[in-house]
Amino acid sequence: MDIQKAQINEIEVILSIYAFARKFMAENGNPDQWKNTYPTTATLINDINNQNLYVIKENNEIHAVFAFIIGKDETYTYINGKWLSDDEYGTIHRVASDGQIHKVLDTIIDFCTQKISHLRIDTHHDNTIMQHLIEKNNFKKCGIIYLSDNSPRIAYEKI
Repeated sequence: MDIQKAQINEIEVILSIYAFARKFMAENGNPDQWKNTYPTTATLINDINNQNLYVIKENNEIHAVFAFIIGKDETYTYINGKWLSDDEYGTIHRVASDGQIHKVLDTIIDFCTQKISHLRIDTHHDNTIMQHLIEKNNFKKCGIIYLSDNSPRIAYEKI
């Protein structure tokens, strides 16, 4: 598998992967995390323009996408709980795949850890599949953070 920064001309494929992921989550007990429109096209274009959106390719075909940002994440300023460290960290957001490749989160974490060893990630209470994968990758549950719309997310950290 090959990880590259997403390009604007890949937006339609990226949107289709997020549509697949929303459908998968809804069918597996998590219909509320991304609803019908998240992430928006504007959010993804912003991520691409800021060079924070990545695609995972196999045989030159995009199968997964994620955002990765190094530095302070405003969403993580307040936590009902306690972070393991206040040192600089990287945040993994908006992980999605088309279901055609395996070990996507493992691949993402390996990639991100090469850039910075201190990582944070969060997920919805109903996203038990992602919670399992996060914990399997040795992240520690630190508490609850709240998005800009005040919806809660389980927050994890790995040092």
